[in-house]
Amino acid sequence: MQFDDATTRLLDARLAAAQRASRAPSVVAGVIADGALAWTGAAGRIDGRPDGETASAATQYRIGSITKTFTAVLTLRLVQDGLVGLTDPIGEHLPELAGALPGVRVSELLTHGAGLPAETDGDWWERSAGRTWEQLVPSIRLIHRPGRRFHYSNSGFAVLGELASRLRGVSWSELVQSQITGPLGMTDTSYGPGTTAAPGLAVHPYADLLHEEPATDTLAMAPAGQLWSTIGDLARFALFLARGNPAVLDDGLRREMQIPTLVNDEPGENWSRAYGFGLDIVNRDGTRYVGHGGSMPGHQAALRIDPETGDGAVLLVNNTAGIGLDAIGLLQLARQHQPRTGTPWTASPAPDPAAANALTGTWFWGPRPHTLTVAGDGTLRLAPERGNGRGSTFAPAGDGDWIGLDEYFAGERLTALPSPQDPTHLDVAGFRFSRTPYDPGADIPGGTGQGWR
Repeated sequence: MQFDDATTRLLDARLAAAQRASRAPSVVAGVIADGALAWTGAAGRIDGRPDGETASAATQYRIGSITKTFTAVLTLRLVQDGLVGLTDPIGEHLPELAGALPGVRVSELLTHGAGLPAETDGDWWERSAGRTWEQLVPSIRLIHRPGRRFHYSNSGFAVLGELASRLRGVSWSELVQSQITGPLGMTDTSYGPGTTAAPGLAVHPYADLLHEEPATDTLAMAPAGQLWSTIGDLARFALFLARGNPAVLDDGLRREMQIPTLVNDEPGENWSRAYGFGLDIVNRDGTRYVGHGGSMPGHQAALRIDPETGDGAVLLVNNTAGIGLDAIGLLQLARQHQPRTGTPWTASPAPDPAAANALTGTWFWGPRPHTLTVAGDGTLRLAPERGNGRGSTFAPAGDGDWIGLDEYFAGERLTALPSPQDPTHLDVAGFRFSRTPYDPGADIPGGTGQGWR
């Protein structure tokens, strides 16, 4: 879809105003709506000078730590192909780290929960000559107990990049191209700056002066922040995160990336951010967005998308100080003025209508009423009627039971007893749900004494 002219003008004006107010040399942005790039905009000159080249959707910027999500996908491809287990100690695959990272698991590196330092020892890695893996290894150590806390670590993702390269026998950059950017058609994403790249710039805080920033080759640290890309390519990557692509990653692992694992705890702030497998997860007004931010000298970037709706936004700027513009806020502005219409409801009978009729309706956990509904794909939804209780969505397990997909009962079994066609009660992870509160006909009524009186 494309936004209408009024919405487009509003977004263009907001982008231009932010570029002026932030004194950013150039900025490009895109809004994704219903799974398609609905608007792109650009403001400024890529070198910050009056006679410079105008920025456009084709301009390439450094995406910084959005690179980490690519590295996470490569790591999960190792899991998919049986080369690595998420619970494997990293020292089993990179023996030189066994002493420095005892017991640290692959999954903990993916969530910034391994306890590694945020940065490397020695020179400022983003602004100095890159170092080889052998030169980086002495910086890799523990400063926190693994699994205890979220502590953002660039060096942790360097470890994951080395893991992928070592086990595949090719460079990390080759893996990015063959396993991600190639299959997704991301032709404008590269290891280094291309012909359309904007230079990295800093703007003096008190004068209209520009300072060139280094475009370093970070070598072993590349999996943490090396890549360059465009709005169009990052929109393709965002849509992969939301909709999937089996040529890149199995859907089960893609969804597992998006499970909030460690809270990003900022004192005085609400808990609205968490980290999954290489993904920053933001809860904004009850809507969950996945993606990542990025920052390297002279560049800042943001990618956010709602996996449920396919709505998202991408933002790229060549300014060390960034820009006073929120990617999610840009999306919300667009949706305020051009709301989602959605698709009309149509009846979609469940695969087994008889079982659906027998199972649906009100069930009680003790005295608390829950409603069970069935969708056209055969999934069940058990939810408390008054917001006081436990619920989940359940998918058919293939043996007459259902398996929880989310919330409290994720991974747990729902069994209709004595049968799905004529149930008197539900067994959900050992809990009993009956048609009436404390039904004496259930195998475990729940209450004691003489019943209701």
